[in-house]
Amino acid sequence: MIVIDATNAILGRLASFAAKQALLGNEIAIVNAEKAIIVGNEKNIVGNYMERRQRGGSSQKGPNFPTLPEMIMKRTIRGMINYKSGRGQVAFKRIKCFRGMPDEFKDSNKIVSKKKKLKKFTRLENLSMHLRGKAQ
Repeated sequence: MIVIDATNAILGRLASFAAKQALLGNEIAIVNAEKAIIVGNEKNIVGNYMERRQRGGSSQKGPNFPTLPEMIMKRTIRGMINYKSGRGQVAFKRIKCFRGMPDEFKDSNKIVSKKKKLKKFTRLENLSMHLRGKAQ
């Protein structure tokens, strides 16, 4: 099992790595999902996600977009896998995202992203707070 620490990791880069590893047959566990970052102006990022949520469908039929940080990350990874094929669905089931650090992964070796100095970014926990309209 590959354990990835999402602290200060860029969401798209982390998601593409996790998707590729899942397609290769590895089990993936992503911890601290709420600390992953999306690069860009926070106002634009929140606006794009809000627009996507309000774009279509009813609340009963969907499409239903996630608001929790770990589910936003999982949905991003799903977009990088051919989810509608059998191979993609099997690969998607190999991926687990967690908020915080579960006890079972505290002692395991983790893949940590390199630190970069970024000026404009937002964390998934802040995005989630804006989408839900309240603090967790």
